[in-house]
This record gives sequence, structure tokens and C-alpha cells, in this order.
Amino acid sequence: MRRKEYSAGAVKISFWFMEFRIVIKLLSEGKSMDDIKVQNQAQNIFSAPTPLRANQIFRTVSARIKTLDKSFYSVFLESDLATQKLFALIAAMAYDTLFFDFVYEVVREKMIIGSNELADSDVRIFFKDKQRQDEKVAGWTEATLIRLGRCYKTMLYESGMIDKSRQTRKILKPILDPAMRCWLEEQDMEIFIKALTGVR
Repeated sequence: MRRKEYSAGAVKISFWFMEFRIVIKLLSEGKSMDDIKVQNQAQNIFSAPTPLRANQIFRTVSARIKTLDKSFYSVFLESDLATQKLFALIAAMAYDTLFFDFVYEVVREKMIIGSNELADSDVRIFFKDKQRQDEKVAGWTEATLIRLGRCYKTMLYESGMIDKSRQTRKILKPILDPAMRCWLEEQDMEIFIKALTGVR
């Protein structure tokens, strides 16, 4: 996985699973990203409220998809809904290094020690640690960190990794589909298997 500079861009974006699925379906039918971009501008394929939002959704979803090898399209389309959501989560993690670190360092560690709870304090501690480690994160406001934490929890909830309680959320350890696990291993992406299943 190519590590990128930490970004707070996630405060403006969502999990966008249905949109992710639409783009993969169109790609598997032979359309190019450019074709889909034009189609989105002409037909608003994501039913976005504004053209600006439609473009933002396309930019984010296409960037996430590009972090994974094209060979995942067929595995994705043959998978059940739970597995498809995990593929979308993996793409979001591959696209956003800070989000990956959150899942790997917080959610994975919780599963390893046998705790199935993600508390708001865990999110705060994670960001405090990152502020000590990284100058860029150190410059972010408290409001940005709160929004970012909220966004991470929403993406984990929408992907099926946590439940929707208020303060402390239950971590729902997924059982990875064998085809997905095999694909990740073939792509040298075992680190994502560890992140999602709580393995050292």
C-alpha cells in the first residue's frame, strides 16, 4: 500500500457504497472512467443534489477504486452485499492513509485484545497520538478532529464493522469471504486482512 500524506479531506465525504457499486458495474461493462465522468455530468447517475456534489462523489469514488487492481471488479460483482461493503471499505482505507491507520491501530488492536467496543475516547486518543507524531495533524482544529472521528465511525458503521450506539459502539468482526481473502493475498494486501479481522 502506498502511504500518502495525512489528510482531513474525509470530513467532506461519505462512504458512498451505492455509488461505488454503480461505478464498478459500469467499468465491468466496458466503460472508462472518462465515460462515467461524462455520463455523471449529463445524467446525474448518483442522484446528487447539485452538480458540484455529483462531481465530488465521482472524484472520490473513482480515486478509491483506482487504489485497487482492476481484477477486483469480477470478485466484487460476484460477492454478497456484506463482502461488497468490505471491498468499498478497503478502497476507502487504501485511498486515505489516516483512515487506514485508524482502523489498523485502533479497531484491529481492540479485536486483538478481545475488546469488542469502540469508545469516543479511543477516537480522541488516536488523534492526540497523531498530533504528536505529525505536524500537519497537529495544526488541525478540535472541530476538524471531531468531524473526522464522526466520519470514520459512520464509514465503519455503513460498512458493517460497528453498530450504531451513541458513545460506545460494538465492533462487529467480519468473516472474510474466501474469494476476497484470496484476492487480497494475491495482491500482497494481507495488511488489510489483519486490519479487518484483528490479527497481529
